[in-house]
Amino acid sequence: MKLRYLIMAFAATLSQTIMAQTLEKMNWFNEPSEWNIKGDRLTMSVTPNSDYWRISHYGFTVDDAPFYYAEYGGEFEAKVKVTGDYKVRFDQAGMMIRIDHENYIKCGIEFVDGKYNLSTVVTHHTSDWSVIELDKPIEALWIKAVRRLDAIEIFYSFDDKEYHMMRNAWMEANRPVKIGMFAASPDGNGFNATFSNFKVTHLPDKVRTDWLRQNAE
Repeated sequence: MKLRYLIMAFAATLSQTIMAQTLEKMNWFNEPSEWNIKGDRLTMSVTPNSDYWRISHYGFTVDDAPFYYAEYGGEFEAKVKVTGDYKVRFDQAGMMIRIDHENYIKCGIEFVDGKYNLSTVVTHHTSDWSVIELDKPIEALWIKAVRRLDAIEIFYSFDDKEYHMMRNAWMEANRPVKIGMFAASPDGNGFNATFSNFKVTHLPDKVRTDWLRQNAE
């Protein structure tokens, strides 16, 4: 049993080093009219008057913004660098984790009333919205999401070194999710958004790993 546990632990560690996502193998949901991949960088011209939102507060549902994704099961850590030339109210770009049109989390930068905000929308049938207002414009933002059991922890960084938690949100465990890069321009005519260094790292299942450790011989 101990040897089997060590082999599984080694395989899990190895998988963490090789699972960088290849952008060319990902998929579009609501493909924008213009986009480009060069190396590890995705640039898109964000579709005008597009967004993700369900019902609450505003009374409407929209599900039509560009989203470039890969599908993963299990537990993972995902990270991406985000930049954009935000122009008008509600222009936004970042990472989205999605089961379907009624269950998703989107997080990143949102431009509101002339200021940059760290923004997270959590949707389970209806959407909620939380923001952290920044005191000055920023050139780039790194977003990191960690899925463990039935929770998604969202972190942000301005330098890819020091990360701070901005949200802990529920998402149903043991269901595959689509994860990737999104941008939206609900009130505007679109803008250019750029994403780079997108990576998803597999994390060994916590419940199984704990069981193996407790039952090692």
